[in-house]
Amino acid sequence: MKLYSGPLSLFTGKVRIALDEKGLAYELVSVPFGRAQGYEPKHPDVVARNPKGQVPVLVDGDLSLFDSTIILEYLEDRHPTPPLYPRDVAARARCRQLEAAADEILFPLVFDLIREVFYKPSGSGRDETAVERARTGIATHYDSLERRLGDQSHLCGDFSVADIGYFMTVTFASSLGASLGESQPRLQAWYDRVRERPAVAKELIGLAAASERIARE
Repeated sequence: MKLYSGPLSLFTGKVRIALDEKGLAYELVSVPFGRAQGYEPKHPDVVARNPKGQVPVLVDGDLSLFDSTIILEYLEDRHPTPPLYPRDVAARARCRQLEAAADEILFPLVFDLIREVFYKPSGSGRDETAVERARTGIATHYDSLERRLGDQSHLCGDFSVADIGYFMTVTFASSLGASLGESQPRLQAWYDRVRERPAVAKELIGLAAASERIARE
């Protein structure tokens, strides 16, 4: 297998964690990225395999897949052990919905911070109203997730793609000034629990190294 990956791609990070959780060997192709130019020029293999021109792209034999959610589902179907989805049909649907919520409800708020904080590190030209609105929305989402987690050790009972998706999104949000707060103690304990997993710890090391390198540009 071959994975086309961005050094600071949250969605590629999800796939890297899943591959490592399942103990699957793969070739990592890191596409060029910088704070000034983003992903331009785009990697020609990514453009050829994904009409959106975005990472991640997974190549497995003759099959090319894009979109982290589709890739995670494929990996589960192809390599079901260890599982990253519940076996029960209803529980699996709820887990898929949670992973989608991390991508489609929480991440858009985080992307506002990426646009205003990451790409404007000096603060010049930053829309502080948009930043505050995003951080307020993220905190509200954290409160909802705190209630959803309850007394469970993980979001879907056992460790799953929902934990991977939310962990990565919370990690990016935290790096942009939207950390978990004192009102989310169970969520903080969940975050610490997930962070201790070897595949997750490896991903955090890679993200830290990539962040330092890009900060020096």
